[in-house]
Amino acid sequence: MSLHPDLAEFLTALPPRGALAGLDLGDRTLGVAVSDGLRQVATPLTTIRRTRFTQDAAALLQIVADRQITGLVLGLPLNMDGSAGPRVQSTQAFARNLARLTDLPIGFWDERLSTVAAERALLEADLSRKRRAQLIDHVAAAYILQGALDRLRHQGDRR
Repeated sequence: MSLHPDLAEFLTALPPRGALAGLDLGDRTLGVAVSDGLRQVATPLTTIRRTRFTQDAAALLQIVADRQITGLVLGLPLNMDGSAGPRVQSTQAFARNLARLTDLPIGFWDERLSTVAAERALLEADLSRKRRAQLIDHVAAAYILQGALDRLRHQGDRR
């Protein structure tokens, strides 16, 4: 399996260039964001309405294939005190199941406050409540991915 809880280890498993996808896993949705090939900027892409793991994974892996993604960053929903609760276990189980279907490296990024930051940005953009609800998951995925990209770039500078 290609799961990498440590971001430095995740970096060593990645090719030098190539787009990454960021994932914000929720109970009913899976927010997806993608980076450019140089891994500078995360862009919100889409939200997959979750049904069953097999269908969710198929939809995600289609995006991965279409966009030539080289690695996945999954938001890890730690509690505010840094402890792991049931949502972390659910996210890790999703990652383990996904790792059985792809050889891509899968890394984790602490997603605390990513949804709050995404909501704030959407409020500042003066979007309606309905439009914010449509965008929140993949905007949160972009916050997750951008945080990981910034850290990876910093880690890469130290290699």
